[in-house]
Amino acid sequence: MPRHQHFRLPNKVKFQRALLDWFAEHGRDLPWRRTSDPYHILVSEMMLQQTQVDRVTPKYAEWLERYPTLPGLAEADLEEVKATWKGLGYNIRPVRLHSIARETVAEYGGVLPREPEQLTQFKGIGRYTAGAIASFAYGKDAPILDTNVRRVLYRIFVNEGDPRSGPVDRRLWDISARTLPKGQAWAFNSALMDFGATVCTARQPKCEGCVMAAFCKYRKALA
Repeated sequence: MPRHQHFRLPNKVKFQRALLDWFAEHGRDLPWRRTSDPYHILVSEMMLQQTQVDRVTPKYAEWLERYPTLPGLAEADLEEVKATWKGLGYNIRPVRLHSIARETVAEYGGVLPREPEQLTQFKGIGRYTAGAIASFAYGKDAPILDTNVRRVLYRIFVNEGDPRSGPVDRRLWDISARTLPKGQAWAFNSALMDFGATVCTARQPKCEGCVMAAFCKYRKALA
């Protein structure tokens, strides 16, 4: 994405330092953070779409016990795959996972590609999921923008306009890319998600004592 030269980020370095320092102390220990296997990252990201972490955690372990590899999933019967998914809802997701597995085996020798642009060619992998796989599995400097990250970046740097409108969406993707410190995508993107999930929440955000308070536009608007 081309950078918008007219849009300055004067607190970028402060934000990076504050977020990474916060994450070092408060980051969540999640099972999918203990692996760099791109297939395992894909499974976690697909499961986490519209589903709470505490519901995903046991199902993630069960799924990988049954289908530990992407080729193994590709060979499995689709009805069995859908039955294994039962309980998570949004039942198009296991169908897409199965399809991605088969396509990966057929086109990429059973290994998910490294580049976000290639990953988004799969049906069921959008820009966010592609960035998550690229950064968490392959360590690439790929930005992400899910619900939590969108809220954090919108409140701190924008706080005007509809965050889901086209212009603001493009601006938030740009901010996500421009604030990402080189070589630290895993920690930074994980930190963004955790901060949105536990501090900068949709309802009753913990603004009091927040490490971003000095330069957060949302906080300043409350004053």
